[in-house]
Amino acid sequence: MTSPEFRAGIGNRMKIDFEHRQSAHCENGATAGLISHYGVEISEAMVFGIGAGLFFGYIPFIRLNKLPLTTFRIAAGSVFKRVTRELGIEITARRFRDQQLAMRVLDETIAAGVPVGLQTGAWWLPYFPDAYRFHFNMHNLVVFGKEGDNYLISDPVFPESVICPADDLRRARFAKGALAPRGKMYSLNKVPARLDFPKAIKNGIRAATKAMLKYPLPIIGVSGIRFLAGRLERWPAKLGEENSLLHLGQLIRMQEEIGTGGAGFRFIYAAFLQEAAAHLEEPGFIEYSRKMTAIGDRWREFAVRAARNCKGRAGVDDSFAAMAAILREIAADEEKLYMELAEALK
Repeated sequence: MTSPEFRAGIGNRMKIDFEHRQSAHCENGATAGLISHYGVEISEAMVFGIGAGLFFGYIPFIRLNKLPLTTFRIAAGSVFKRVTRELGIEITARRFRDQQLAMRVLDETIAAGVPVGLQTGAWWLPYFPDAYRFHFNMHNLVVFGKEGDNYLISDPVFPESVICPADDLRRARFAKGALAPRGKMYSLNKVPARLDFPKAIKNGIRAATKAMLKYPLPIIGVSGIRFLAGRLERWPAKLGEENSLLHLGQLIRMQEEIGTGGAGFRFIYAAFLQEAAAHLEEPGFIEYSRKMTAIGDRWREFAVRAARNCKGRAGVDDSFAAMAAILREIAADEEKLYMELAEALK
């Protein structure tokens, strides 16, 4: 579907009238931006909730920077895929082997007036400050134009739109390593005139609660939080002090720096539940939102205690056993809330 708000200039100058909006998380923000571009007002929180983005997994056999992967949300791309499916939005998504072909298709798509979402490796994006550049291959952004050899980009985690040289964007699209993007791009083809938000909201909640409560692997969902608590408690004896702190630092990085982490995603979901209360005409969801906010606060407390350990400032209440106890409390609170949500939709 070609957007009418498009300006093409001479040669390689082309720009779509795309509204940049900063968000807490890249895929949520990119998805909300793409859908909103076609006249549907949708928040980042609503995207995250309908997309069943809330998740937890401690996956020790997948390594990021040689340390275990912890994830607080579903796999990259899943939110976009589920939201568009639930709302009946037709999409185009593809990956590439040929880098030059990938860039040519990108140019052709934005030349047709269609903004394009990309999965990229954050390390290769030069507009990231040096302190925030790291090898993370699941960063999502929207390309909405090109001027000469520079692409115009709406990167959801930045306050303003940015520019990126073509060669750097190509490298980012084909970054190597874990969860390599392989040139992934996606765009919207057709947005229905009427969207059934209540149905999509209910389906999103059901999918999230099922994943957190009934996933068959013990490293996923609330079982995964308890699994991590047991591992973390044994790290000092098993790994030694230095390696334990490396593992703890990786965990906190995944929680608070990569994406929005354990606390941030819980806060976004709390905002979704608040919006859901209005769409579903269920005021009880306001209380569920409050409970999820409190859970986010506990995740943040865990992160603060872990940070004290990593900085050599741990107090008597910051032991690994104490941190494991917080994780077990979080697991119990999340389990209870998901059960309440599942029951509310019966």
